[in-house]
Amino acid sequence: MARILIADDDELIAELAAEVLIDVGHACGWVTTAEEAWEVAHKRRPDILLLDQGLPGMSGVTLLRKFRGSPQFYDLPIIMFTAMRGADDEAQAIYAGAQDYIRKPFDPHALVSRISRVLAKRSGRPRHTDLKTTVLREAGLLRERESDARRII
Repeated sequence: MARILIADDDELIAELAAEVLIDVGHACGWVTTAEEAWEVAHKRRPDILLLDQGLPGMSGVTLLRKFRGSPQFYDLPIIMFTAMRGADDEAQAIYAGAQDYIRKPFDPHALVSRISRVLAKRSGRPRHTDLKTTVLREAGLLRERESDARRII
């Protein structure tokens, strides 16, 4: 079971997607603005964020970049969930750091499949590791089997 947050200004689409995901065992909720998504993520980190590209106020891509630039959320799996159909829109979202791109209207089976694929890619990894620890581990300056308090440096 994953905790999934949907950020979409179309409440009908958000509710339909949430129902599909709840039916397969995920915990799911939704918000209608990028600002609300940012606030909710800080209160309770989701396992995946489904993010509409065309949100009012701050756009979905701007929020995606904000998450990617945050030491707390740099590794949060984000799937763009949008009615935009241009190849440029999809390329922009992937370049900004989205793991996938789902077009609306969506197929329920495809939605579940893509959520499962993103979750499978993360299986075996910790739910979240802060950016400093990740950088130290990747640089070989932190031993894998010791706690973060026992650094080589």
